[in-house]
Order: sequence, then structure tokens, then C-alpha cells
Amino acid sequence: MKFAYKFSNLLGAFYRHGNLCFSKDGNSVISPVGNRISVFDLKNNRSETLPASTTKNISCLGISPDGSLAILIDEDGAAILVSLVTRAVLHHHHFHSPVHSVSFSPDGRKFVITKENVALMYHAPGRNREFNAFALDKSYYGPFDETTCIDWTDDSKCFAVGSKDMTTWIFGAERWANLIYYSLGGHKDIIVGCFFENDSLDMYTVSQEGTLCVWESDTALEGLRKGPKYSERKKMEEKKKREEGESNEDDDVEDIVGEDGETRGDVIKGSADTPKQVEGIKNVRYSQRSKHYFNKAGDFNKLTAAAFHKKTHILVTGFASGAFHLHELPEFDLIHSLSISDQRISTIAMNPTGDWIGFGCSGLGQLLVWEWQSESYVFKQQGHFNNMNSLAYSPDGQYLVTGGDDGKVKVWNTNSGLCFVTFTEHSSGVTNVAFTSSGFVVVSASLDGTVRAFDLHRYRNFRTMTSPRPAQFSSLAVDSSGELVCAGSQDSFEIFLWSMQTGRLLEVLSGHEGPVSNLCFSPVQSVLASVSWDKTVRLWDMLDSWQTKETLRLTSDGLAVTYRPDGQELAVASLDGEITFWTPQTGGQTGSIAGRHDLQMGRKETEKITAKQSFTSLCYSADGESILAGGQSKFVCIYNIKEHVLMKKFEISCNLSLDAMEEFLDRRKMTEFGSLSLVDEGTGDGDGVELSLPGVKRGDMSSRRFIPEIRVSSLCFSPTGRSWAAASTEGLLIYSLDASLVFDPYDLDMDVTPASIRKQMKTKEWASAILLSFRLNEMPLIREVLEAVPYDQITVVCSSLPDVYVDKLLNFVASTLEKSNHLQFYLSWAQCLLTLHGQKLKNRSGAVLPTVQQLLKSIQRHSDDLSKLCDWNIYNIRYAAALSKQRGMKRTAAESLSDEDEEEEEVEMDSGGDEENIYNE
Repeated sequence: MKFAYKFSNLLGAFYRHGNLCFSKDGNSVISPVGNRISVFDLKNNRSETLPASTTKNISCLGISPDGSLAILIDEDGAAILVSLVTRAVLHHHHFHSPVHSVSFSPDGRKFVITKENVALMYHAPGRNREFNAFALDKSYYGPFDETTCIDWTDDSKCFAVGSKDMTTWIFGAERWANLIYYSLGGHKDIIVGCFFENDSLDMYTVSQEGTLCVWESDTALEGLRKGPKYSERKKMEEKKKREEGESNEDDDVEDIVGEDGETRGDVIKGSADTPKQVEGIKNVRYSQRSKHYFNKAGDFNKLTAAAFHKKTHILVTGFASGAFHLHELPEFDLIHSLSISDQRISTIAMNPTGDWIGFGCSGLGQLLVWEWQSESYVFKQQGHFNNMNSLAYSPDGQYLVTGGDDGKVKVWNTNSGLCFVTFTEHSSGVTNVAFTSSGFVVVSASLDGTVRAFDLHRYRNFRTMTSPRPAQFSSLAVDSSGELVCAGSQDSFEIFLWSMQTGRLLEVLSGHEGPVSNLCFSPVQSVLASVSWDKTVRLWDMLDSWQTKETLRLTSDGLAVTYRPDGQELAVASLDGEITFWTPQTGGQTGSIAGRHDLQMGRKETEKITAKQSFTSLCYSADGESILAGGQSKFVCIYNIKEHVLMKKFEISCNLSLDAMEEFLDRRKMTEFGSLSLVDEGTGDGDGVELSLPGVKRGDMSSRRFIPEIRVSSLCFSPTGRSWAAASTEGLLIYSLDASLVFDPYDLDMDVTPASIRKQMKTKEWASAILLSFRLNEMPLIREVLEAVPYDQITVVCSSLPDVYVDKLLNFVASTLEKSNHLQFYLSWAQCLLTLHGQKLKNRSGAVLPTVQQLLKSIQRHSDDLSKLCDWNIYNIRYAAALSKQRGMKRTAAESLSDEDEEEEEVEMDSGGDEENIYNE
């Protein structure tokens, strides 16, 4: 159970490369993140990363119209079919060359992919299981250069393909007699987008130089006619040839026939000539209705992405400058334009209702969703621009803080997976971050020579600590009380000690003869452990004039140090790949683990030999029985400390687009002149360097491509013990326990069965039923038994439980409370357990602490949700009360006015009567 951690979520990365898609209901946006896809629920403000992954970075993805299937295609053309319902991989396929775009037909029966200069139409996988889920239907040839985009008509009869040869080709999805293919020109640059009008063959084409062409068809969709079959047309042509005695060219439509004589699929060949017209049926013709130009400033502001919503006739275009325009077609009326980034917009998508627009910027990894009617952001997230260097959990496990090379400190919510605050005060890379014991203060160390403290209540930098002379801080530690802050320097070999309250420098600790690589405070004492490249670990006593209490000698350079949660053991990682364990009180070594062979570092593309293997990050589990270790490798190892054996290795990535992933040297990439990877093959394509002619000033020769190297820079166990996080090249990876997949019985016997447990429930033997359910240890059954206990019997049942089952029940309540709606019921269980067994639990606090912190995290989350709901209800009640009061005042005023009118009428009537009486007299 302890090692059954599964990949749970990916934080810190929102968009890398490829196209965005919206879900069927339009409430979620699906974004490619490296070789995985993430689903961001915009209504509930949550994110989820699917466990399915491709071999390399995803270049394009397609979602079926019913929202149940997704096709993910990587840079090499390897595709996987994923169910968005079960999150499982259903099929693998390889297209053998890079694919530029993929799109399902609106009826969901076909899908088209474009690669090189060909469009391939496949039968879409259906509900029935098939041996080959990707069955090729037709191949369409026409463009002379690579294809760029696809769009379908609403009835799935035709589709259009844009190309880099500045043309757009329209093909029939079936054998139409009057539309086999049609080519549209009119542009002077690459086609970025081609779009059909709603329920029409009319088209809009957009090119990279900022030109929009509006094309009008002389035929409606209902005017498409099916022609004679290929065999009949061939017989008619042969008959005509014999009669006329002339030799004509072959027909445009051919069949691919295999060696066994069976038809593999159709090939539609386009040419510059007009397709032959079938007698009695008029061919479809296009004419250019109008041509419009977008405003652009200079050559660098190219049009890079476009999307069109057919029902609202809204065209969205994105530019290399980070600006986007909204136009209403076909009149080309500008609705509004806005600059949302300083990087090029890579992709644009619109949700089915046309209210929200999704933007992806690959330069900074930004993902934005914009509501154009209210002109406001629905979603705006960005990960770290460069490497993520450090991470730390808050004491309750509800938040995560990360620091990166981009100088930013980001705080994440572990429940939603989203960043809710970013601090940008550092002017250089952040090397280490930490939470104080209160959980409301984040401390960060940076290479800019400052240590900063941030307040999570007011979201401000309230303390900045510096050294007397400039120093680059590479390590950081905060003591258990939150009063002392230490930072180690990598250039002066000193440790600086500050007071959190005053920000004053208290002491400079000298003694190390090499850069200080890591610091760690004891959880139970005011003792600081520091490890350095000088092969020593020093223990500093904060209460005794900051003197060196103990010096531990290592066999190699020290890289990482960490305390066990109870403070009774110290783990140190060194350069030779060993993890040594020490007793801080006596300074004696208790054991060691040789992990150099477990790490399995990969070779870089330009290297012929493997680098030395060593761990650079260590972290104890919440119960202190195991330790996590990671380094410059794709593996994270978890060891059992007592047995000193490797329990499990987690492969954090299988993305071959990253460097140092291959364990063995690839001889196919090596030549007598060196590695082929040193040659920039993508020169001039996309974001690559443009090699221009002499005198031409386009192209930035200073920009270079680099391949990120896989590494794990930091590891941290959640205080709840149910998850751990790794800061890696791909982002922030979360691994958590999946209890539903693990059968872990306790004290199992032949009599312990679900039937016997339910029998005890019928006889109302609640304590016995709970004990038997925990012995079987099936979570749904435990939940069923627990929720069947009457509310007034909870105290009686808790008092009769043995001590062993108290821990198990408290752990179950803590984990269930996080997702359950029965708040008062489970809180009553927790209250009774802690009240009746509090003293015994306190005696074994080390083992129970993760469970209590998990319980605290669940209660805090529900408290936050309920407080927001209560505040909203209070606001609505006050608003309703004020509204009713205002209406009451208006009603009172109206009634008083009506009373005055009535009095005036009565007075008039009285005066009128008096006059009449006088007249009569």
C-alpha cells in the first residue's frame, strides 16, 4: 500500500505546442502539455492531466464530436487513440511522417489527417471493437507543398485543406460528380486557416501575410450530386474512345489495388486542369467576392493563428506580436482588438457556443481563455518559463510553492492544480523555497543576493534579507518556529542567519571550505545541518552561540541533506551516488545505500559516455520509513530505510523530445564528423533561425534551438503522506495513493466475508461490523458500514474500538472527508475518536501526525468552500432585504400619495356640497 503511488496530476505546465480543443459542452479546454494532455475545467476551476502519453511532444490533437475520443499525434507521426471517458489508451497507430493537423467530421464517421502534401481520410473508430481502429478510406493529393489546416462543411460532405504553396484545396468526402476537387489561390503567403460558411460551400481563407479572401460558390450543399461509379465511368469512356478513335488522358480517380487484388482505398488526384464534367451535371465554381487586409506593423507581425465560429460569424486572428483581432464576417467589421502577450500566439480555439476564445502561446507556455462579449479573462495561467528549481508543501498539504530560473515564485492549490498567486520581485533565478510552520509565509532564496518573505494573506513581499556583501544564495532553510531563516552561499562558502521578525542579519556562519549545497533544520531542535562540496556535514547549534555542534565526514562531495520527520535521523546524498544515514545526537553513521546503479542516467545526444550518477534531492516519507531520491535522470527511487533496499522506481517521463532520455548510444545518429543532432535541420521553419540572403534583415541569428534535459531538481512528500511531488523539466508532477486499486487486507480470516459483515449490520452489531470491514479492508464496504451506524451510536462505537483500529478508522475518516458530502457525520466520527483516544494518539504522534494533517487539510478545504458559500448567501440576503425595504418605502410613499389624493377629493366634495346648499338656500 505504501508504494502504490500513481501519477495523479501535472502542475506548472499549461501549454507547450500543438492545437487547443474545447469539450463538447464548451466548459473545458483540452491543451497539449509536452507528451500529455491536460483538461482544464473552466466552470469548476480544476485541472486534470491524463495518464496517457505519447513517445514525443504532441504536435496536434483531435476531439470527436461527441467528446468521448481523442486522437493524439506526436512530432514523429505516432498516434494514440484515447478515451476521454475512461482515460485509457484504445489504439496505437503510426503515420510514418510528421502530421500537421487532424480533424473529425461533424457527423463523427470520418476523420482527416494531413501530412506532407497529402490528406488522408480514415473511418473513425466507433462503439464496436475493431482490430484496426484506423481504416484508411481515401487519399487526397493536390497541394505541391506541406499542408497546414483542415475544415469541414456542416453536413460532412466536403472538406478543405490549406497549404504552404499558398493554395486551398476543396475535396469531396464522397464521390460527387460536380465536385471532385477545386483549388483556390489569391494569396501571397502560407495559408493559416480555411473555413466554410455555415451550411454553405462559401469559404474564407486567411494567409500569413494578413490577407482574408472571401469566396462564393455557385452551388449550395444540397446541389452536390453523386455521379456514376468508377467502373461505369470507365466503360463509358472506353466506349467514347472507340467511337471517336482518340486517346484521352486517364481519369482523375483511380483505385489502389494491392498485390492480392483487393482495393486498399481511393486516391483523389488533383491537377491544375478543371475536373471533367459529367453530362447533365454542372461543376461547382468559385468566385472571389472580396479581399481584406489586416493591419500589421512590420514584417515580424505575421498572422500566426486563426479560428472561425460559423454560427456567430466571428473570425479571430492572432499575430506574432501577441495581439488578436475579432472581426464579423463577411462584412469584415472589427469588433475589438487586444494585446494579450508579448509572444506570438501559436493557436486559437473557440468553444461551441462562441462565447469563449482559447489562446495558446508556446513561447512562454501561456494558456488564456477570453470572453469577448464581456471583454474579460475566464482563465489565465502560465507556468515557469525556464526550469523549476525547488518546491515545498505547506504544513497542511493544501498548497505547493515553486521557484524557477525565471525569477518567479508561484503558489499552487493542490486540489485545483492551478496557480493562484505569482511573486515577481526576484531579479534572478530562484534556487530554493520554503513554507514557515504557520503556512502563511513563503520564503525564497535567489541568485540575485536576496532572501524574500511573502505574506499569503495580503500577497506582498513584507521582508527582504540581504548579506553585507553580494552573494548568490543556493540553499535555504527555515526553523520549526519560523523565527530563523538561513541561506547558504555558493561563492563565499558562508551561511547567513537572519531574524524573520526584524529582517536583521544575526550571524554569518563560517567553516565550510566549499560551496554550501543544502541546508536543513531539525524538526524538533534548533539545530541546523549544512552539507558542502568540502565533503563534510556540519551541525550548528542555534541555542549555543551558533557554534558547530558536530562535523560529519563524507567520502565524496555532499549534495543534499534532510532530517527525518521525528528529527532522530539524518540522510545525506553525496557525489559518488551514495545515501548515508547518521544519528545527529552521536554523529555516528547507521547505514548507507549505494544508489549509483539505480539512477540510470541517460546519455545526451552529443555525448559518447554516460555522466556520473548521483542524487541531488532527498526527501523522507511522512512516516519516516522510506526515502525518496532523485537527480539528473528520468527516474525517482524510493528506498526502504530499515532494509536499505530499493522498493520502487518511478519513471517520471517517457518523452523522447527531451535530452538525456536514451540509456544507450544511438549509432544511427553518429557520423565520422560527429553527432547528427548538432545539425539544425529545422532552419527557417516556424521559430527556427531564418538564413536570409545578404542584405536581407529578416531573421534573428541570435536565436538558437535547444533541447531541454530531463532532470528532477526537487522532491517533497506531502505532510498528509498520501502524495508526493517532483519538480522536473516537464513541470510539477504529483503522485498520489490510489486506494481503490489496492487490496490490502489486515488479519484476514475465513469468516471475514462481505456476507458476514452485512449480517452483523442487520443485527446492529456496529463495532463488530466495523472491525470485520477493516480486516477485509475494502473501502466501499467500510464506507457502507460506517454510514449505516446511527448518529447517536457513534460515541459508543468509538469507545469500544481497539487501539489498532482507531488509527485505521481515523485515517479512513480523514481521506473520506475530503470528497464526502456528509460533513457533520464524519466530523462527528473524528471528534469522538480524538476526544476518547486523544491521549493514546498523542503518545504515538509520529505515526499519527500525517493522518491528523490530512484531516486538517480536509476540514480546511470544506471550511473555505462553506465560508465562500455563506458569504455569498449573506450578500444575497442583504441585497434581497435592501430591495424589499426599498420597495416597501416606495409602496409607503405611493400609499401616502393616494391617501392625500383621496383627502383632496373628499375636501372638494365637501366644498361642492356646501356651495350647493348655499345655492338652494
